[in-house]
Amino acid sequence: MTTIFITGANRGIGLEFAKQYAADGAEVIACCREPGKASDLKAIKGVQVLALDVGNEASVAALKKELGDTALDIVINNAGVSGPPKKGDNIDVEGWLATFRTNSVAPVLVANALKSNLMKGKEKKLVTITSVLGSIAEDSGGFQPYSATKAAVNSLMHSLSKNWAKEGIVVGIFHPGWVQTDMGGSGAPVKVEQSVKGLRARIAELDAAKSGTYRDFENRQIPW
Repeated sequence: MTTIFITGANRGIGLEFAKQYAADGAEVIACCREPGKASDLKAIKGVQVLALDVGNEASVAALKKELGDTALDIVINNAGVSGPPKKGDNIDVEGWLATFRTNSVAPVLVANALKSNLMKGKEKKLVTITSVLGSIAEDSGGFQPYSATKAAVNSLMHSLSKNWAKEGIVVGIFHPGWVQTDMGGSGAPVKVEQSVKGLRARIAELDAAKSGTYRDFENRQIPW
């Protein structure tokens, strides 16, 4: 049985990942900050729900202790935040730093903590959900802190793909599309079910040749 680990699984894309993988018979370990409030997630049959604040080192360490030597086939770094609202030319320094902590630093923190679990798995796939807004080549402006954090996590995950290649871990860096979630809004063109179906196809075909590349849910390779 394939074991899937998902962060930020209480809503949106993370919740849909849990639903689809569980429906296909995978063993799903789904994490969120407040499991007591994650009623939709807990309602999915066969999903183990654990507490995790991805940006908190103590929380990540506690999760690792709880998992022990559990083998993980696929780790999906999905948790993320949109960042503070723009206020003219003023910068919310603490808000920006908090956004970097969650969107850029936390995926590496989680990956490092769970590396030994991935090594025990059959598939050894580390996935991070990023955004096309992290593409410097295609940057149209407007979402500075969010875009910068996604560009940063793209770079960090690309680097991990090189560092961990010799150990057989492959790394996926995937843009889910503009999705109808709380973050994307109801007017977004891509339904969450469609996005996750595409992302799962990209994860399924992820191999050493595609490790560290930056792609969207429909398999377009995005320029850095």
